[in-house]
Amino acid sequence: MGSLGILIGAIALLLVLGWIAIEVQYRRRPGNRLQLRAGTWNLDVYESQHYRIVGDMEFVNQTQRLELMVPEVSATAMLLSKDSLDTVQHTLRITPCHPDADARDDGYWFGYIVKIGKTTRMEVVLDVVGDQLEALQAAWIKVRYVTYGPQGRVPKTRHVIVPLRFPSPDAPIQWRAGDRADILPVKTHLLTHLDDPVEVVKRYVMPHAQPGDIVTIGETPIAIMQDRFRHPTTVQPGWVARRLCYYFMPTSSLATACGMQTLVDISGPWRVVFAFLVGAIAKKFFKRPGMFYQLAGEQARLIDDVTGTLPPYDQFIVLGPEDPQRVVNQIKAETGLAAAIVDVNDLRAVKVLAASSGIAPGLLEQALITNPAGNADEQTPVVLIRPK
Repeated sequence: MGSLGILIGAIALLLVLGWIAIEVQYRRRPGNRLQLRAGTWNLDVYESQHYRIVGDMEFVNQTQRLELMVPEVSATAMLLSKDSLDTVQHTLRITPCHPDADARDDGYWFGYIVKIGKTTRMEVVLDVVGDQLEALQAAWIKVRYVTYGPQGRVPKTRHVIVPLRFPSPDAPIQWRAGDRADILPVKTHLLTHLDDPVEVVKRYVMPHAQPGDIVTIGETPIAIMQDRFRHPTTVQPGWVARRLCYYFMPTSSLATACGMQTLVDISGPWRVVFAFLVGAIAKKFFKRPGMFYQLAGEQARLIDDVTGTLPPYDQFIVLGPEDPQRVVNQIKAETGLAAAIVDVNDLRAVKVLAASSGIAPGLLEQALITNPAGNADEQTPVVLIRPK
Protein backbone atom coordinates (compact mmCIF):
# COMPACT_ATOMS: atom_id res chain seq x y z
CA MET A 1 0.00 0.00 0.00
CA GLY A 2 2.93 2.28 0.78
CA SER A 3 4.47 1.72 -2.67
CA LEU A 4 1.11 2.31 -4.34
CA GLY A 5 0.71 5.56 -2.42
CA ILE A 6 4.17 6.70 -3.50
CA LEU A 7 3.37 5.78 -7.12
CA ILE A 8 0.08 7.68 -7.02
CA GLY A 9 1.81 10.66 -5.44
CA ALA A 10 4.53 10.61 -8.12
CA ILE A 11 1.94 10.44 -10.89
CA ALA A 12 -0.01 13.31 -9.32
CA LEU A 13 3.19 15.36 -9.06
CA LEU A 14 4.01 14.68 -12.70
CA LEU A 15 0.50 15.70 -13.71
CA VAL A 16 0.77 18.94 -11.73
CA LEU A 17 4.22 19.71 -13.19
CA GLY A 18 2.92 18.90 -16.66
CA TRP A 19 -0.05 21.16 -16.16
CA ILE A 20 2.22 23.98 -14.96
CA ALA A 21 4.48 23.51 -17.99
CA ILE A 22 1.46 23.63 -20.33
CA GLU A 23 0.17 26.78 -18.59
CA VAL A 24 3.59 28.47 -18.81
CA GLN A 25 3.85 27.68 -22.51
CA TYR A 26 0.27 28.86 -23.06
CA ARG A 27 0.98 32.21 -21.42
CA ARG A 28 3.99 32.66 -23.68
CA ARG A 29 1.90 32.13 -26.79
CA PRO A 30 1.00 35.28 -28.70
CA GLY A 31 -2.67 34.37 -29.19
CA ASN A 32 -4.72 36.37 -31.70
CA ARG A 33 -2.12 39.09 -32.18
CA LEU A 34 -3.57 40.60 -35.32
CA GLN A 35 -3.33 44.39 -35.33
CA LEU A 36 -5.30 46.80 -37.49
CA ARG A 37 -3.22 49.90 -38.10
CA ALA A 38 -4.82 53.29 -38.69
CA GLY A 39 -2.86 53.75 -41.90
CA THR A 40 -3.13 56.88 -44.01
CA TRP A 41 -6.22 59.03 -44.51
CA ASN A 42 -6.85 61.75 -47.07
CA LEU A 43 -9.59 64.20 -47.97
CA ASP A 44 -9.90 63.28 -51.63
CA VAL A 45 -12.92 65.58 -52.10
CA TYR A 46 -13.28 68.75 -50.01
CA GLU A 47 -16.09 70.73 -51.61
CA SER A 48 -18.80 72.88 -50.05
CA GLN A 49 -21.44 70.13 -50.28
CA HIS A 50 -19.35 66.97 -50.57
CA TYR A 51 -16.49 65.49 -48.55
CA ARG A 52 -14.84 62.21 -49.41
CA ILE A 53 -12.48 60.75 -46.80
CA VAL A 54 -10.39 57.79 -47.95
CA GLY A 55 -8.41 55.60 -45.58
CA ASP A 56 -5.86 52.91 -46.38
CA MET A 57 -5.73 50.56 -43.36
CA GLU A 58 -3.52 47.54 -42.79
CA PHE A 59 -3.94 44.26 -40.93
CA VAL A 60 -0.65 42.95 -39.52
CA ASN A 61 -0.08 39.41 -38.25
CA GLN A 62 2.35 40.02 -35.38
CA THR A 63 2.95 36.35 -34.60
CA GLN A 64 5.93 34.34 -35.82
CA ARG A 65 4.34 30.90 -35.97
CA LEU A 66 0.58 31.30 -36.34
CA GLU A 67 -1.79 32.03 -39.17
CA LEU A 68 -4.73 34.23 -38.17
CA MET A 69 -8.04 34.78 -39.89
CA VAL A 70 -10.25 37.82 -40.36
CA PRO A 71 -13.75 36.45 -40.99
CA GLU A 72 -15.68 39.69 -40.41
CA VAL A 73 -15.10 43.44 -40.84
CA SER A 74 -17.62 46.27 -40.58
CA ALA A 75 -17.49 49.99 -39.93
CA THR A 76 -19.64 52.88 -38.77
CA ALA A 77 -19.03 56.62 -38.76
CA MET A 78 -20.07 59.43 -36.42
CA LEU A 79 -19.78 63.05 -37.51
CA LEU A 80 -18.86 65.76 -35.01
CA SER A 81 -20.17 69.23 -35.71
CA LYS A 82 -20.81 72.58 -34.04
CA ASP A 83 -24.19 72.65 -35.78
CA SER A 84 -27.14 70.41 -36.51
CA LEU A 85 -26.60 67.39 -38.75
CA ASP A 86 -30.21 67.19 -39.95
CA THR A 87 -29.30 68.04 -43.55
CA VAL A 88 -26.08 66.01 -43.62
CA GLN A 89 -25.92 62.43 -44.85
CA HIS A 90 -23.04 60.01 -45.08
CA THR A 91 -22.26 56.58 -46.53
CA LEU A 92 -19.39 54.29 -45.64
CA ARG A 93 -17.98 51.34 -47.53
CA ILE A 94 -15.09 48.94 -47.03
CA THR A 95 -13.18 47.30 -49.87
CA PRO A 96 -10.64 44.52 -49.17
CA CYS A 97 -7.34 44.99 -50.98
CA HIS A 98 -5.79 41.56 -50.43
CA PRO A 99 -2.57 40.84 -52.33
CA ASP A 100 -3.87 37.50 -53.63
CA ALA A 101 -7.66 37.88 -53.89
CA ASP A 102 -10.09 40.23 -55.62
CA ALA A 103 -12.84 42.11 -53.81
CA ARG A 104 -16.46 41.11 -54.41
CA ASP A 105 -18.75 43.53 -56.22
CA ASP A 106 -21.48 43.16 -53.60
CA GLY A 107 -19.26 44.50 -50.80
CA TYR A 108 -19.24 41.21 -48.88
CA TRP A 109 -16.15 40.67 -46.72
CA PHE A 110 -15.08 37.08 -47.21
CA GLY A 111 -12.99 35.32 -44.57
CA TYR A 112 -9.29 35.89 -45.18
CA ILE A 113 -6.14 34.26 -43.75
CA VAL A 114 -3.27 36.58 -42.83
CA LYS A 115 -0.23 34.36 -42.98
CA ILE A 116 2.69 34.39 -40.55
CA GLY A 117 4.35 37.80 -40.43
CA LYS A 118 2.28 39.02 -43.38
CA THR A 119 -0.13 41.91 -43.91
CA THR A 120 -3.24 42.70 -45.89
CA ARG A 121 -4.96 46.00 -46.60
CA MET A 122 -8.41 47.45 -46.95
CA GLU A 123 -9.78 50.76 -48.20
CA VAL A 124 -12.38 52.67 -46.20
CA VAL A 125 -14.31 55.40 -48.03
CA LEU A 126 -16.61 57.85 -46.25
CA ASP A 127 -18.76 60.15 -48.39
CA VAL A 128 -20.45 63.09 -46.66
CA VAL A 129 -23.00 65.28 -48.45
CA GLY A 130 -25.10 68.19 -47.22
CA ASP A 131 -25.64 71.93 -47.11
CA GLN A 132 -23.78 72.78 -43.87
CA LEU A 133 -20.52 70.87 -44.11
CA GLU A 134 -18.47 73.88 -43.04
CA ALA A 135 -19.57 73.24 -39.45
CA LEU A 136 -18.16 69.71 -39.38
CA GLN A 137 -15.16 69.24 -37.12
CA ALA A 138 -14.23 65.60 -37.48
CA ALA A 139 -15.32 62.12 -38.48
CA TRP A 140 -15.07 59.35 -35.89
CA ILE A 141 -14.81 56.02 -37.69
CA LYS A 142 -15.16 52.75 -35.77
CA VAL A 143 -13.90 49.66 -37.56
CA ARG A 144 -15.09 46.45 -35.94
CA TYR A 145 -13.37 43.24 -36.92
CA VAL A 146 -13.10 39.67 -35.69
CA THR A 147 -9.86 37.74 -35.32
CA TYR A 148 -10.06 33.96 -35.46
CA GLY A 149 -7.22 31.83 -34.17
CA PRO A 150 -5.92 29.93 -31.13
CA GLN A 151 -7.89 32.13 -28.73
CA GLY A 152 -11.08 31.46 -30.67
CA ARG A 153 -13.24 34.21 -32.03
CA VAL A 154 -12.14 37.59 -30.61
CA PRO A 155 -14.01 40.80 -31.58
CA LYS A 156 -11.91 43.95 -31.73
CA THR A 157 -12.42 47.61 -32.62
CA ARG A 158 -10.08 50.18 -34.19
CA HIS A 159 -11.00 53.85 -33.75
CA VAL A 160 -9.90 56.44 -36.28
CA ILE A 161 -10.63 60.15 -35.92
CA VAL A 162 -10.15 62.30 -39.00
CA PRO A 163 -10.19 66.13 -38.71
CA LEU A 164 -12.43 68.00 -41.16
CA ARG A 165 -12.04 71.66 -40.14
CA PHE A 166 -8.70 73.48 -40.22
CA PRO A 167 -8.29 76.99 -38.73
CA SER A 168 -6.30 79.43 -40.81
CA PRO A 169 -2.82 80.13 -39.37
CA ASP A 170 -3.31 83.73 -40.56
CA ALA A 171 -6.45 84.32 -38.47
CA PRO A 172 -6.33 87.32 -36.08
CA ILE A 173 -4.51 86.59 -32.83
CA GLN A 174 -4.56 88.15 -29.38
CA TRP A 175 -1.57 88.02 -27.06
CA ARG A 176 -2.11 88.04 -23.31
CA ALA A 177 0.27 90.15 -21.22
CA GLY A 178 2.01 88.57 -18.24
CA ASP A 179 4.60 89.66 -15.70
CA ARG A 180 7.53 87.81 -17.24
CA ALA A 181 6.17 86.86 -20.65
CA ASP A 182 3.40 87.44 -23.17
CA ILE A 183 1.22 84.42 -23.92
CA LEU A 184 -0.59 83.33 -27.09
CA PRO A 185 -2.98 80.35 -27.02
CA VAL A 186 -2.84 78.87 -30.53
CA LYS A 187 -5.95 77.33 -32.06
CA THR A 188 -5.53 74.17 -34.15
CA HIS A 189 -7.74 71.62 -35.81
CA LEU A 190 -8.86 68.64 -33.73
CA LEU A 191 -5.57 66.82 -33.31
CA THR A 192 -5.55 63.07 -33.96
CA HIS A 193 -3.07 60.22 -34.21
CA LEU A 194 -2.75 61.13 -37.89
CA ASP A 195 -0.88 64.31 -36.85
CA ASP A 196 2.76 64.97 -36.02
CA PRO A 197 3.79 67.46 -33.28
CA VAL A 198 6.52 69.07 -35.38
CA GLU A 199 4.19 69.60 -38.33
CA VAL A 200 1.54 71.09 -36.03
CA VAL A 201 4.09 73.60 -34.71
CA LYS A 202 5.23 74.47 -38.23
CA ARG A 203 1.68 74.97 -39.45
CA TYR A 204 0.09 76.90 -36.61
CA VAL A 205 2.89 78.38 -34.49
CA MET A 206 5.66 79.41 -36.86
CA PRO A 207 3.61 82.18 -38.57
CA HIS A 208 3.45 83.98 -35.19
CA ALA A 209 6.81 83.03 -33.65
CA GLN A 210 10.08 84.86 -33.42
CA PRO A 211 13.52 83.85 -32.09
CA GLY A 212 13.52 83.40 -28.33
CA ASP A 213 9.90 82.22 -28.11
CA ILE A 214 8.93 79.01 -26.33
CA VAL A 215 6.22 76.66 -27.60
CA THR A 216 4.39 74.49 -25.08
CA ILE A 217 2.03 71.62 -25.88
CA GLY A 218 -0.25 69.78 -23.48
CA GLU A 219 0.68 66.23 -22.57
CA THR A 220 -2.73 64.89 -23.61
CA PRO A 221 -2.56 66.21 -27.22
CA ILE A 222 0.95 64.75 -27.54
CA ALA A 223 -0.29 61.37 -26.32
CA ILE A 224 -3.21 61.50 -28.76
CA MET A 225 -0.86 62.23 -31.65
CA GLN A 226 1.19 59.21 -30.53
CA ASP A 227 -1.94 57.00 -30.72
CA ARG A 228 -1.85 56.47 -26.95
CA PHE A 229 -5.56 56.31 -26.21
CA ARG A 230 -7.82 53.33 -25.58
CA HIS A 231 -11.55 52.90 -25.63
CA PRO A 232 -12.91 51.26 -22.45
CA THR A 233 -14.51 48.50 -24.53
CA THR A 234 -11.00 47.31 -25.44
CA VAL A 235 -9.87 47.18 -21.78
CA GLN A 236 -10.51 43.99 -19.80
CA PRO A 237 -10.24 44.78 -16.04
CA GLY A 238 -8.60 42.02 -14.04
CA TRP A 239 -8.59 41.02 -10.37
CA VAL A 240 -6.13 43.74 -9.28
CA ALA A 241 -7.84 46.60 -11.11
CA ARG A 242 -11.34 45.72 -9.94
CA ARG A 243 -10.30 45.78 -6.30
CA LEU A 244 -7.74 48.56 -6.02
CA CYS A 245 -9.79 51.17 -7.90
CA TYR A 246 -12.19 51.44 -4.94
CA TYR A 247 -9.47 52.95 -2.75
CA PHE A 248 -8.87 56.03 -4.92
CA MET A 249 -10.66 59.37 -4.78
CA PRO A 250 -13.69 59.53 -7.12
CA THR A 251 -11.99 62.32 -9.09
CA SER A 252 -8.93 60.14 -9.79
CA SER A 253 -8.45 58.54 -13.20
CA LEU A 254 -7.57 55.35 -11.33
CA ALA A 255 -10.93 55.20 -9.53
CA THR A 256 -12.50 53.05 -12.27
CA ALA A 257 -11.66 49.47 -13.14
CA CYS A 258 -10.74 50.36 -16.73
CA GLY A 259 -8.61 53.32 -15.70
CA MET A 260 -6.72 51.20 -13.17
CA GLN A 261 -6.38 48.32 -15.63
CA THR A 262 -4.71 50.67 -18.08
CA LEU A 263 -2.02 51.34 -15.47
CA VAL A 264 -1.76 47.62 -14.68
CA ASP A 265 -1.21 46.89 -18.39
CA ILE A 266 1.65 49.41 -18.45
CA SER A 267 3.39 48.85 -15.10
CA GLY A 268 2.39 45.26 -14.39
CA PRO A 269 0.14 43.92 -11.62
CA TRP A 270 2.93 43.16 -9.13
CA ARG A 271 4.35 46.67 -9.30
CA VAL A 272 0.91 48.25 -8.90
CA VAL A 273 0.06 46.05 -5.89
CA PHE A 274 3.45 46.76 -4.31
CA ALA A 275 3.02 50.51 -4.86
CA PHE A 276 -0.47 50.38 -3.38
CA LEU A 277 0.57 48.52 -0.22
CA VAL A 278 3.66 50.63 0.41
CA GLY A 279 1.73 53.81 -0.39
CA ALA A 280 -1.04 52.88 2.04
CA ILE A 281 1.47 52.19 4.83
CA ALA A 282 3.36 55.42 4.12
CA LYS A 283 0.16 57.45 4.20
CA LYS A 284 -1.35 55.77 7.26
CA PHE A 285 1.65 55.50 9.56
CA PHE A 286 4.21 57.99 8.25
CA LYS A 287 1.89 60.76 6.97
CA ARG A 288 3.50 60.67 3.53
CA PRO A 289 0.77 60.75 0.85
CA GLY A 290 1.55 60.29 -2.83
CA MET A 291 4.00 57.44 -2.44
CA PHE A 292 1.84 55.24 -4.67
CA TYR A 293 2.38 57.55 -7.63
CA GLN A 294 6.12 57.56 -7.10
CA LEU A 295 6.31 53.77 -7.02
CA ALA A 296 3.71 52.83 -9.64
CA GLY A 297 5.47 54.64 -12.49
CA GLU A 298 5.15 57.96 -14.30
CA GLN A 299 1.99 56.91 -16.11
CA ALA A 300 0.09 56.68 -12.82
CA ARG A 301 -0.07 60.49 -12.71
CA LEU A 302 -0.65 61.03 -16.41
CA ILE A 303 -3.56 58.71 -17.30
CA ASP A 304 -6.76 60.62 -18.10
CA ASP A 305 -9.89 58.53 -17.75
CA VAL A 306 -13.15 59.01 -19.64
CA THR A 307 -14.43 62.64 -19.61
CA GLY A 308 -10.87 63.86 -19.06
CA THR A 309 -10.57 65.84 -22.30
CA LEU A 310 -12.54 67.29 -25.22
CA PRO A 311 -14.88 65.28 -27.51
CA PRO A 312 -14.57 62.70 -28.90
CA TYR A 313 -11.62 61.85 -26.64
CA ASP A 314 -13.90 62.23 -23.63
CA GLN A 315 -14.99 58.68 -24.53
CA PHE A 316 -11.44 57.32 -24.26
CA ILE A 317 -8.75 56.65 -21.68
CA VAL A 318 -5.75 58.74 -22.71
CA LEU A 319 -2.31 57.69 -21.53
CA GLY A 320 0.64 59.93 -20.87
CA PRO A 321 3.00 60.70 -23.77
CA GLU A 322 5.88 58.42 -24.64
CA ASP A 323 9.43 59.84 -24.47
CA PRO A 324 8.39 63.52 -24.22
CA GLN A 325 12.03 64.66 -24.15
CA ARG A 326 12.58 63.25 -27.63
CA VAL A 327 9.53 65.19 -28.86
CA VAL A 328 10.72 68.57 -27.54
CA ASN A 329 14.22 67.94 -28.87
CA GLN A 330 12.79 67.20 -32.30
CA ILE A 331 10.63 70.34 -32.26
CA LYS A 332 13.62 72.51 -31.39
CA ALA A 333 15.85 70.83 -33.98
CA GLU A 334 13.35 71.32 -36.81
CA THR A 335 11.84 74.70 -35.91
CA GLY A 336 14.49 76.46 -33.83
CA LEU A 337 11.96 77.13 -31.06
CA ALA A 338 12.51 76.04 -27.48
CA ALA A 339 9.74 73.63 -26.55
CA ALA A 340 8.11 72.01 -23.54
CA ILE A 341 5.44 69.40 -22.89
CA VAL A 342 3.33 70.31 -19.90
CA ASP A 343 0.44 69.08 -17.77
CA VAL A 344 -1.67 72.05 -16.65
CA ASN A 345 -5.09 72.23 -15.03
CA ASP A 346 -7.51 74.79 -13.64
CA LEU A 347 -6.29 74.15 -10.09
CA ARG A 348 -3.16 76.24 -10.79
CA ALA A 349 -1.00 73.14 -11.02
CA VAL A 350 1.74 73.11 -13.67
CA LYS A 351 3.93 70.04 -14.26
CA VAL A 352 6.67 70.17 -16.89
CA LEU A 353 7.19 66.69 -18.35
CA ALA A 354 10.02 67.70 -20.68
CA ALA A 355 11.63 70.95 -21.81
CA SER A 356 14.42 72.22 -24.03
CA SER A 357 17.60 73.33 -22.33
CA GLY A 358 18.10 76.99 -21.53
CA ILE A 359 14.54 77.87 -20.46
CA ALA A 360 14.61 80.20 -17.45
CA PRO A 361 13.68 78.39 -14.20
CA GLY A 362 10.11 79.05 -13.14
CA LEU A 363 9.17 80.83 -16.37
CA LEU A 364 6.88 78.08 -17.65
CA GLU A 365 5.13 77.64 -14.33
CA GLN A 366 4.45 81.37 -13.98
CA ALA A 367 3.31 81.79 -17.59
CA LEU A 368 0.97 78.79 -17.54
CA ILE A 369 -0.41 78.91 -14.01
CA THR A 370 -3.71 80.41 -15.20
CA ASN A 371 -4.05 77.55 -17.73
CA PRO A 372 -4.30 79.71 -20.88
CA ALA A 373 -4.92 76.62 -23.05
CA GLY A 374 -8.15 75.93 -21.13
CA ASN A 375 -9.68 72.67 -19.96
CA ALA A 376 -12.87 72.78 -22.07
CA ASP A 377 -13.25 72.63 -25.87
CA GLU A 378 -11.20 75.77 -26.64
CA GLN A 379 -9.11 73.63 -29.03
CA THR A 380 -5.94 75.59 -28.18
CA PRO A 381 -3.57 72.77 -27.20
CA VAL A 382 -0.51 74.87 -28.06
CA VAL A 383 0.61 77.97 -26.18
CA LEU A 384 3.34 80.27 -27.44
CA ILE A 385 5.32 82.08 -24.74
CA ARG A 386 7.36 85.21 -25.50
CA PRO A 387 9.68 86.10 -22.59
CA LYS A 388 10.01 89.81 -21.84
